[in-house]
Amino acid sequence: MKKLEFSGLWTALITPMFDDGKIDYDSLQGIVEAQIASGVDGLVSVGTTGESPTLSVSEHIEVIKKTVEFANNRIPVLAGTGSNNTVEAVKYTKESEEVGADGFLMVAPYYNKPSQEGLFLHFSQIAKITKKPVMLYSIPGRCGIEISNETVIRLYENYENFYSIKEAGGKSEKVADLHSKSSGIDILSGDDSLLLDFYAAGAKGLVSVASNIFPKQMAELMALVKANKLEEANKINDSLKAFFKALFIEPNPVPAKTAMAYLGMIKSDFVRLPLCKMSENNKNILLETLNEIKA
Repeated sequence: MKKLEFSGLWTALITPMFDDGKIDYDSLQGIVEAQIASGVDGLVSVGTTGESPTLSVSEHIEVIKKTVEFANNRIPVLAGTGSNNTVEAVKYTKESEEVGADGFLMVAPYYNKPSQEGLFLHFSQIAKITKKPVMLYSIPGRCGIEISNETVIRLYENYENFYSIKEAGGKSEKVADLHSKSSGIDILSGDDSLLLDFYAAGAKGLVSVASNIFPKQMAELMALVKANKLEEANKINDSLKAFFKALFIEPNPVPAKTAMAYLGMIKSDFVRLPLCKMSENNKNILLETLNEIKA
């Protein structure tokens, strides 16, 4: 099996829904086509941006299945199969593999806050049931814990399919430390706004929320960064800074869906409770940044 390279631009897809909360698969297909046409390197289905916490088990797998079908082997699809329940994470991973996912995004268990040994044992259960690659996902702001570099390296040294991490802890020094200790681990930034800092520290790419809305611009930015054309990259990055900030003015993916609905990319900005529509003040801030970029 050819090793899947984790580099470049990967889009953490939203899960579009109708106003009644049902999943809008036609819009999902349109999003996937736009992503591929814009030159993104891969897709992440049903991560946090895809509202994984509020999808039912059957919806979770169906969205992944449809995303795989829509991508049709043109670019790889990672399935978000993480959970704070190891048995559930194993189940999601098995079922996602059955519907054709190319690999898995595995978030640190949230709320129950395991030790680093508990993290290692949790992820080891995944290694027992799949040979497909697993991208670890460290996001302490949501999980209350981070996956330490030592645990990442331990998993890498014990399991051949654990060679990547989406780092969303906001610390470029953590990226630099991991890269210096093990250059074989593919590190991707989990924050659009930190791409340039993380790339300079040894990251190879980005898992992006912003590319849902601006896939061409983000693909261009990524290409310039990889080509080391940093002056041009900084110009694009600077033009998008306010938008990157506005995308997280309320919990992800609420602003992303609001922006996409405003631009006519999806039919509705519906998000499932406990998420809700943006406040008018924050929505105005978001749309102002959108209109500035469009202008």
